[in-house]
Amino acid sequence: MSTLRMAAVAAEFGRDLEEDFAIAERLVKQAREDGVRLLALPEACLGGYLLSLDGYADHDAGPPALALDGPEIRRLIALARDMVVIAGYCEDGGDGTRYNSVVCVTGDGVLGNHRKVHQPLSEDASYSSGDRFHAFDTPAGRIGMMICYDKAFPESARALALDGAEIGVVVSAWPGARTNPSADLAEDRWKRRFDLFDRARALENQIVWLSANQAGTFGTLRFVGSAKVVDPGGEILADTGVEPGLAIAELDVARALETARRSMGHLRDRRPRTYTYDTGEAVTA
Repeated sequence: MSTLRMAAVAAEFGRDLEEDFAIAERLVKQAREDGVRLLALPEACLGGYLLSLDGYADHDAGPPALALDGPEIRRLIALARDMVVIAGYCEDGGDGTRYNSVVCVTGDGVLGNHRKVHQPLSEDASYSSGDRFHAFDTPAGRIGMMICYDKAFPESARALALDGAEIGVVVSAWPGARTNPSADLAEDRWKRRFDLFDRARALENQIVWLSANQAGTFGTLRFVGSAKVVDPGGEILADTGVEPGLAIAELDVARALETARRSMGHLRDRRPRTYTYDTGEAVTA
């Protein structure tokens, strides 16, 4: 039996890159001491998220745009060493374009990069949109990544699962409700949706699921934390709740996938030709 010890982070990050790297270094060190081989940090953990989902605040230029081959990602690579580390950042796409992105690295370099496809509310005023979902191989297994609102669309995780992803990793800056927020963040309806999406995406695709999220507050946003590890049956193996922390779980991924898919294989039993829109166009995902 070959097990993988993995962790998803709930933590507070802001605009100051030096402070963000200090937090990331502390979390990587803590995870490494606990035997973690795969670590997921939140969306926008390098440079912070937006102060508001109504567009940039007048006094804020937004997160710094970082090049995928730039010094900040190289610094993350050096920090990762023998671990697989996933982290969200604002990507400089060249020609003035900016993407809300997530990168996967080890000490050997960049293994994968994803640009957020689905943009909630006014996020498209700050970022361009990505255009694909893909899985890639890592020392921790075949991984597919997405960012925050991407997980609200079943097609996102399904595309990754069909591309062979064994582990889905979603990094978020998911806040509590904008209207009628609950005084108790644990009872907030947007937190319930956050948790429901995590469990549903794992179960419907029968994959392991890591969900990292911002915690604390930033600008007008109050994040729900709730980092977690979910097994292919949709059961939560570890969860930080609304507080900062690391959700750590150990699992034999190959065995867990085989067990979940043995009798009812959701990917195997699909009937793509029956999934059509009114236009008659087949939905192959």
